Amino acid sequence: MQYAETILDLIGNTPLVKLNRMADSRMATVLAKLEQYNPAGSVKDRMAWNMIRRAEEAGLLGPGSTLVESTSGNTGLGLAMAAAVRGYRCICTMPDKMSKEKVDMLKAYGTEVIITRTDLPHDHPESYVEVAKRIARETPGGFYTEQYYNMHTPEAHDLAAGPESWEQTDGRSAALDG
Repeated sequence: MQYAETILDLIGNTPLVKLNRMADSRMATVLAKLEQYNPAGSVKDRMAWNMIRRAEEAGLLGPGSTLVESTSGNTGLGLAMAAAVRGYRCICTMPDKMSKEKVDMLKAYGTEVIITRTDLPHDHPESYVEVAKRIARETPGGFYTEQYYNMHTPEAHDLAAGPESWEQTDGRSAALDG
């Protein structure tokens, strides 16, 4: 019987599709990597899981930990999915311009969602970024994943999506664009 142990095992290995109208086929083959095939629906699943895995390896996350992130949606969904599987509490802060559907999806994973004003600059104490930082500081076991400055964000693509695409093209990838 073949199956994945957890939904996290299904992150990555997304298919490539040829874009037949992007270039003259005599000049180039243009392929797109369909990252929406990841379990939470975007490329952000890769980096969310990588940030969590690396934080666990570094001893920054463990039983009783709370993940906190400021998000406009897709990173939050990847983190919420991984947090649910790993048994972590998850809190996401979001600007009020985000869709009800994104908020509902986060809540479906058990994530607590805190809505903040959109019109505030990121460094304002009540912005979604600063509120997330404050919650992480004030929550016992809180860990701010800090997607915008976390070195494990690009690493997820360097270590997985790049080699994966190289293998899928039999080593004939000339360029990748994220």
